[in-house]
Amino acid sequence: MRFSGNVICMSACWVAVLLAGCAGQQGMSGPSGNRSDIVTESDEPDHRRRARLRLELATGYFEQGQPNVALDEIKQSLAIDPTFVDAYNVRGLVYMRLNDIPLAEDSFRRALALNPRDGDVAHNYGWLLCQQARYEDSFRSFAQAVANPTYGGKAKTLMAQGVCQVRAGQRAEAEQSLMQSYELDAGNPVTGYNLATLLYERGDLTRAQFYIRRLNNSELANAETLWLGIKTERKLNNREAVLQLADQLKKRFAQSPQAAAYEKGAFNE
Repeated sequence: MRFSGNVICMSACWVAVLLAGCAGQQGMSGPSGNRSDIVTESDEPDHRRRARLRLELATGYFEQGQPNVALDEIKQSLAIDPTFVDAYNVRGLVYMRLNDIPLAEDSFRRALALNPRDGDVAHNYGWLLCQQARYEDSFRSFAQAVANPTYGGKAKTLMAQGVCQVRAGQRAEAEQSLMQSYELDAGNPVTGYNLATLLYERGDLTRAQFYIRRLNNSELANAETLWLGIKTERKLNNREAVLQLADQLKKRFAQSPQAAAYEKGAFNE
């Protein structure tokens, strides 16, 4: 996993983390806003079963990088069942990948019209709005997802909300959102990295050290997390820790921009 070098930037893997699970969690949902925990064969109408199978194919193609084929399967799924919320949700994700913002937004709006309580759809729509710098709208959509007591992705949504709040210049609110996300899922490296970055940038070095050390002591450390750790330890005058992190950076990520910055002593970059 690779992270951005700045708290407000995003990489392809970032987006994968922010949208993780949203395309793959097909249940049985409808206009009533209720979703059963486990759909068995006897519960599921035949038309929904056939639509779900098409959507499973679409999701597979999407994950394999074939969005156009995925769209064709989604069209067939919706032809079978025009009220299938999950199909509209995945269609929105596919159009996001294709950078067709109007059709992505239309897909998420259709899904929410059918089921306003679907947390995954509200999360994805919020992230789409954030990408368009429609921050207040995105915050409302994130809040809609988090407000659902049965929604299992609250940590992910709070993380996305924190990133968007930084983009909107709401750094204090962003720190609060990221802290809430961290409390729910302390193992998420994206949350830990961005929380540490926020704390580092406002000079709260001891707390930044706590979060970045925890990440750098895991198997998820990379050039960017090590570089943040180096800069944090350097400001705290922990020379031994700086040298240990720098040794990892040079051995494991010798060709990285961060390793080059260390060699140049460009600690303010």
